[in-house]
Amino acid sequence: MTDEATAEATSAPAPAEAFAFGDPEPVLEGGQIQELSEAIWMGRWYDPPVSPDGLYRAYRSNPHHSSAIQVKRNILMSCWRPSNLIGRGDLSRAILDYLVYGNLFLWVQRALSGRVQRLRWLPARYMRVGSESYWYAPSWLEYIEYEGDIVHIQEPDPGQEIYGVPEYLAALQSALLNEAATLFRRKYYLNGSHAGFIMYLTDAIQQEDDIDNIRQALRDSKGPGNFRNLFLYAPGGKKDGLQIIPVSEVQAKDEFFNVKNISRDDVLAAHRIPPQLMGIVPTNTAGFGDAEKAAKVFARNELQPLQARLAEVNDQVGANVLTFDSYQME
Repeated sequence: MTDEATAEATSAPAPAEAFAFGDPEPVLEGGQIQELSEAIWMGRWYDPPVSPDGLYRAYRSNPHHSSAIQVKRNILMSCWRPSNLIGRGDLSRAILDYLVYGNLFLWVQRALSGRVQRLRWLPARYMRVGSESYWYAPSWLEYIEYEGDIVHIQEPDPGQEIYGVPEYLAALQSALLNEAATLFRRKYYLNGSHAGFIMYLTDAIQQEDDIDNIRQALRDSKGPGNFRNLFLYAPGGKKDGLQIIPVSEVQAKDEFFNVKNISRDDVLAAHRIPPQLMGIVPTNTAGFGDAEKAAKVFARNELQPLQARLAEVNDQVGANVLTFDSYQME
């Protein structure tokens, strides 16, 4: 090889090499909540327009959504006048079903004279409405028909009249977005990439094995036992031959807080619960205002209509089963 050819070969730039430090991982899996335009007839019963299993999973999606439901349930139970016609546990489960699924089912047990003896809770997640009866169907292979007296209270849906739908449905995507942001943040930390960087290497390292060793060392520094120190020795390297370029953390943090706060506000707006009653710490110096006044407005606008809605049980049963006192702050 001539001197000219050798000089040309040495001056030719080496091809750039890029590789990923880790594979992308899904942050939210599971069944989807399917919204339909109507309740479809399935042969024995009508299928709910919104998946009860999906609503159940969404109930645990983020603390604001589940806490808002539990606040309403707890206050309603504190205002309830105990009755020997329904147990406290049955009523608590029934109210929770109504707030989560938009449906409440109670099985009425009567004496031979027709007098109401007891009301038993039936899980709304598995109850299905038939043409002339109700079905308990935890799966397609297991179902029981209820031909007796069933109380069904539903949150009205303008698209159909067979099932109720929860009133928070419009904010469900915000609740799932809040969960997705939290799960992504957990994956972000567990993966060890929150201290992530781009290693930009321009030094002419003669041995390909050296490149492989650097790549393997970077991969081994991820996951369990991350934040390990990495030593790199490049004889004859230039000053800027190796650069560490951090991935911007500030912008990612700001987006995380924005997503969490905005989705939280959407959920609270759907449930119409003042943040003072949710245990949320204010971020401004003025705070959220008087908690007692907010609680009174909440009781007037939200709790009383809910109590009136649940009192429909009395109309269907024909007995004074549910009676609530006014919400009073101590």
